[in-house]
Amino acid sequence: ICGAGIIGLTIAKALLKRGYEKITILEKEKSLGAHASGRNSGVLHAGIYYNTDSLKAQFCVKGNLQMRNYCKKHHLPVQETGKVVVAKDESELPVLHELFKRGEANGAKVELIDEKQLKEIEPYAKTYKTALYSPNTSVTDPKQVLECLRQELVASGKVAILHQTAFLGLKTQTCAHTTSGNIPFHTFINAAGAYSDKVAQAFGVESHYKLIPFKGTYKKLSSAKSHLVNGNIYPVPNIRNPFLGVHLTKGIDGQVYVGPTSIPAFSRENYGIFKGLTREAFEILYREGVLFFKNDKFRRVALDEVRKYRASHFFRGVKALVKEIAPKDLEDSKKVGIRPQLVDWKKKELVMDFLVERKENSIHILNSISPAFTCSMPFAEHVVDNYLPSLACC
Repeated sequence: ICGAGIIGLTIAKALLKRGYEKITILEKEKSLGAHASGRNSGVLHAGIYYNTDSLKAQFCVKGNLQMRNYCKKHHLPVQETGKVVVAKDESELPVLHELFKRGEANGAKVELIDEKQLKEIEPYAKTYKTALYSPNTSVTDPKQVLECLRQELVASGKVAILHQTAFLGLKTQTCAHTTSGNIPFHTFINAAGAYSDKVAQAFGVESHYKLIPFKGTYKKLSSAKSHLVNGNIYPVPNIRNPFLGVHLTKGIDGQVYVGPTSIPAFSRENYGIFKGLTREAFEILYREGVLFFKNDKFRRVALDEVRKYRASHFFRGVKALVKEIAPKDLEDSKKVGIRPQLVDWKKKELVMDFLVERKENSIHILNSISPAFTCSMPFAEHVVDNYLPSLACC
């Protein structure tokens, strides 16, 4: 398995459950959670946003329950504080009702509530007449989940996690060339996150799938204002776009994070202004430029998200969600992440769902974006049951 993020670790867990006895995980970093799996907000989504025919819809409700139960079983922190989606005016009510329908169709527990009911759940939240309430939306600590999975896998005696071991290419069709030497394999599973397209190309998977990194940055509420949020307060999103908008989430430490912005980044690990830039930056910048002119959806997303970098515009979005907040209440935060968004380069379109490709003795997870953390356990079982051969020898 290439990648010890949430997808790689849960796939290893699913393999153990099905009798596989020799599993090696390659991880290029020296510790877990250095990238997307450890940098996400920790929100366990409840399945209200996704089209019913998508893999996201298929696994989100079940994944939410499995992850909450896993946290409880292993005494990991999980806050079952729920989420409200609030409307700023009448024009957003049709989308709010559409989310309610999607949630019901996906098997999610959802309610339409009035302003009085909203006040009981989130006293400082604002809405226009109606809000959507998702009681099963929860929050956990992603890094603690990753570490618990790691300990569980290693304790089995059947899983080896090789840190600081990057995949460089194929030595042969059954041998991976890595920074730690050549490693033979029977089946190779690519769960490399932001590098999954690069790894897939080494196996001959069609190269028209390219990743565009989006950078998400967060603010935080001052400690004096953390009481304004009990759980999660989200806006009504543009459901044609892959992002959910700037929202407020109270983490397990009581800190309220506000964000994220989601602007195109210049490299797969471009967490700072220049930090993480690579020689690939010009290629990524070229892709982003082509998409900007060729794809209306990408152009709308890029323009809308760039506006959020203006403090006044960002604050207006936050003020529409909660009462009694002032610009001085938003403080800088070190929290930043990269969302590796897959693009079908032939169609010049953003890929909106998870994508799994099989190529001979390799399986490639190519678009493990939100809500991948929530969906990870049932999604991993789906990959193992539907893409791996039944091999008694393994």
